[in-house]
Amino acid sequence: MKFIKLIASAFAVTAVMLASAFTGPLKAADDIVVGFIGSFASDTGKSTLRGAEIAIEELNAKGGILGGRKIKLVTADTREDVTEGIKAYEYLAETAKADFIISGSIDDVSLGWLPRMVEYKIPTLDTWTSYIGIIDKVVKEYDKYKMYFMNVASDEALATLYIDFGKDVLAKQMGWKTVVILQEDTAFGGAIHGLVKDVLAPEAGIKILDTIVYDVNTVDFAPIFAKAQKAGADFIYTISSVKGQVVASQYVKLQVPLAMTGVNVGTMGHEYWDDTGGAGGGVSSLSPLPSVGFALDDTSKAFVDTYKAKYGSSRPVFPHFNGFNAYHGMKQAMAAADKAGGFKPLDAWVKAMENEDVIIKKDGKMWLRYGFWKPGEIEPRTKREYTHNIKFDITPPFDDGAPSMVVIQWYEDGTSAVVYPPKYATGKFTVPSWVKK
Repeated sequence: MKFIKLIASAFAVTAVMLASAFTGPLKAADDIVVGFIGSFASDTGKSTLRGAEIAIEELNAKGGILGGRKIKLVTADTREDVTEGIKAYEYLAETAKADFIISGSIDDVSLGWLPRMVEYKIPTLDTWTSYIGIIDKVVKEYDKYKMYFMNVASDEALATLYIDFGKDVLAKQMGWKTVVILQEDTAFGGAIHGLVKDVLAPEAGIKILDTIVYDVNTVDFAPIFAKAQKAGADFIYTISSVKGQVVASQYVKLQVPLAMTGVNVGTMGHEYWDDTGGAGGGVSSLSPLPSVGFALDDTSKAFVDTYKAKYGSSRPVFPHFNGFNAYHGMKQAMAAADKAGGFKPLDAWVKAMENEDVIIKKDGKMWLRYGFWKPGEIEPRTKREYTHNIKFDITPPFDDGAPSMVVIQWYEDGTSAVVYPPKYATGKFTVPSWVKK
């Protein structure tokens, strides 16, 4: 697995740089300052920011926290760049004096600012990053990383869902036995590839014939698809967290005669169809919850209604999964501060946050859960710890929490649905019209 060397910035951020990259009011004597770190330009970054904004507005409308202290939001732009992400965290810690930081960062950027979090000891919640390596750091060096929480299921949990989908749908239902992996050259791509490679063949009986690693700025996928087709695989598994719309739209326009599934972040937003110019049908992907095509519970519907009323037609017109994570996570972090008497001492807040557990039901059944694995807890299926990761359930019938992910599919008419697991399905898995079944 290829990891990127992350080099911390050795110099302070200048005032000119701050003026262009960071916005928001600085700390007043009685304010609780929340720092947002993420990309201002991306749909995922904006989803986290907006989820946090709505939660803060609702909390302030009820009188704030800690006996009436108001919450103020300060923002710092990572531009989805590791170095900029490090500078952004430094700004939130040193200049904004953030009490709590909520992140909409991609994996590589979170890995970049993680040492800064340890240095400043600021409680931090990641709502997008799913890299299992960060959770492993919390497990192995709890005292060092205890202020970190991740309320999206980590890669290891994601892989188990794909194994089940592979066994139940790809192998059993479709009869597929071989695959070629198209993997972007990122930490996310390497992590997912490692998990799929280790478990897909032995668990689902699907053999990996080849892995093609491509640069995230690739614009011509014709040679790559030709190579995948030449390998003679039954289907393609794509891993893309950056510019996934490009690989998806070219797959459709080139009428590649193989079904394509995998993990494509580009498919997870409601703008996907427009972003591909209507050339996105047939592609399926794992997605955290709530996803496109997901049946919403009453609590989630209320959040979406507030979101739409506040942001209108400004994209993303519908929050990505991490927008929901930010909304609930922000309220949990502030509730933990109320119970602990603030964010300091750190240990008191950490223990209070570990005990935050929001259970959301639909039609009387467990539908979503926003809780956290505690130190020493062992997940029964994988037999491992996930300290401070979201409390997922990866064993049907999913009655102790939501699954780690669902599988979504975009159809050729521009609609989308959840196709797996059955409890959450709103449609059926199909192959594109140009692919032989």
